[in-house]
Amino acid sequence: MRKSKKVNIVREPSCLNCGYPFQNDEKFCPECGQSNKDKQVTFKEFIYEIFNGFFSWDAKFWNTIVPLLTKPGKVSKDYIEGKRERYTNPFRFYLTISILFFVMLGVTDSYERFNDFRDGSQKKSISDNLKGISIDSIQEEATKNMESALKDTDSTQKKELFNVIQIASDSLKARSNTGPTFQLGDLKLNRFMDFQEKHPYMPIDEALDSLGTEKTFFNRFAYDRSEKISAIFKKDDGLNDFLKQLLSYASISLFVLLPFFTLFLKFFYIRREYTYVEHLVFVFHTQTVFFLLLTLFYLVNFILHPGFVIPIFILLFLIYLFLAMKHFYQQGTVKTFIKFCMLNTVYFILGSIGIMLTSVAAFLLY
Repeated sequence: MRKSKKVNIVREPSCLNCGYPFQNDEKFCPECGQSNKDKQVTFKEFIYEIFNGFFSWDAKFWNTIVPLLTKPGKVSKDYIEGKRERYTNPFRFYLTISILFFVMLGVTDSYERFNDFRDGSQKKSISDNLKGISIDSIQEEATKNMESALKDTDSTQKKELFNVIQIASDSLKARSNTGPTFQLGDLKLNRFMDFQEKHPYMPIDEALDSLGTEKTFFNRFAYDRSEKISAIFKKDDGLNDFLKQLLSYASISLFVLLPFFTLFLKFFYIRREYTYVEHLVFVFHTQTVFFLLLTLFYLVNFILHPGFVIPIFILLFLIYLFLAMKHFYQQGTVKTFIKFCMLNTVYFILGSIGIMLTSVAAFLLY
């Protein structure tokens, strides 16, 4: 017996979004495209809409990611030629992959912390490793070696050499007690850091009065930042927390950097009839591949800990970028290579400036 075809049940007489009246058994509104469903939202539908709307795990995802990785420049070329329905929006795809990468960083960091708690192991800092080393023991060993080496030396010269060793050891002791020296211009921040540790709740102006320092904006700012420097370098997770904040600001600054880089790309290909937005499409696609490769190699390094991951990652991405430029802009190998080198130089300069500004901003806002 032939099974009857399942007929879609019209749950509403008209579209709940735009009010278009349904005539037959329309599954979707022909006016706005909304699905013909009733008002009640089920948990399953709610979860599906979250992941479908944010990550867009549909056919477009696979239609985009596979050729993007295997055929450099093809997706960008197809997209600017109007073949867009099969691909995910470049900016949306880039945003999704970059967010996944930063989420993965957080997950792996949490996993490492969990393992530390489970195993009872603690990561030692450089200062922790040096705590067991006595300056006096170093001085004693050096004196013994010097005595054996200078047994035939004149007593006056030997005394002068031992005085030098004593001065050096005293200097090392002083440095080991005070820690590293931090300066902001001519102002030594160690004094601020030591005072702030002893009086953590004292207002800034009172602290500056106690230190005999003029209450200027610069000195107030320096005193406030001295607390942050102390937190970064003296607390157990201070440096790790600061690097996390720096990474979060770097992800934001990258959004600003890419449009500026696209201006240089348009300048280098000024004879090509590409609009700024079409260049931007290419930039978003290549940066998406950057995050995809970075995610893959980060996971390999996290699981296997090989020592050659970073060079391979850089080499593969540079090869991909060169092939993508060659196929997208349809120029010869020599021209592409020259522009490839020039653009990477520009990107390195912009990246260095971006890292410097991002580090300053992260420190100011930490």
